[in-house]
Amino acid sequence: MNGFDFDFLKITVTDVVDIIFVALLIYYIYNLIKNTLAVNLLLGMLIIMIIWFVVKQLHMELLTTIIEKFMSVGIIALIVIFQPEIRRFLLLIGKNTFLQQNKAWWGYLFGSKNIERDNLVRIKPIIDACKSMKKSRTGALMVFVKFYDDQLFANSCEVIDSKISKRLLESIFQKNSPLHDGAVVIAENKIKSASCILPLTDNDKLPPQFGLRHRAGIGVSETTDAVAVIISEETGEIAYAKQGRVRMNVSFGELEKLLNKDF
Repeated sequence: MNGFDFDFLKITVTDVVDIIFVALLIYYIYNLIKNTLAVNLLLGMLIIMIIWFVVKQLHMELLTTIIEKFMSVGIIALIVIFQPEIRRFLLLIGKNTFLQQNKAWWGYLFGSKNIERDNLVRIKPIIDACKSMKKSRTGALMVFVKFYDDQLFANSCEVIDSKISKRLLESIFQKNSPLHDGAVVIAENKIKSASCILPLTDNDKLPPQFGLRHRAGIGVSETTDAVAVIISEETGEIAYAKQGRVRMNVSFGELEKLLNKDF
């Protein structure tokens, strides 16, 4: 018995690298669409593909032609339908490049050894404000963005452009404040705007106790690279939303670490 002949399997180093890159691509895409509406969209497209295959095998010419015409604009449809996911995918690649991942080391090499300490100093007023609002059960929604998008935020916000301070954050979210509805947007080490109206998430699998604040915080993290800190008015519990996913009951120590990493 001669066994099997595997001579046709000529795997080179290039093939191995190719497989690794494809695996990484699938992994990134899976992380992006997991627990989002994109899963349902992909399932719908898969069903259409199956229907197209079946009707083509049954020689149903009219229905086959209609589905093929629909599929002929598939690339454009994919770009339109999955625009938020494509945007997040590109942002994810940008944030995981070598320079981005190792910017702390570059800072040390070029003499900026106090970057992390300075970052904790500017986060402290935010943590202190969260402690106070948690204790008083003051509802709050704070959005942190690396780059302030005037078109996305300024059109639906009151521009503040002020230094971050505990008292200012507390006063904005007081129930009697005219700015307490909506979100505060923080960028470039400043409170850029307040009372911002944000897009709500379409995720129908969220817990029923999630109100507008939670849905808005999750929604803005789905469509942008922003992260959101949400304080529940009912329980005082702190939640942290990033890339469409929410982390509940975050402690102040965890919040400091998360903001230090993402802000």
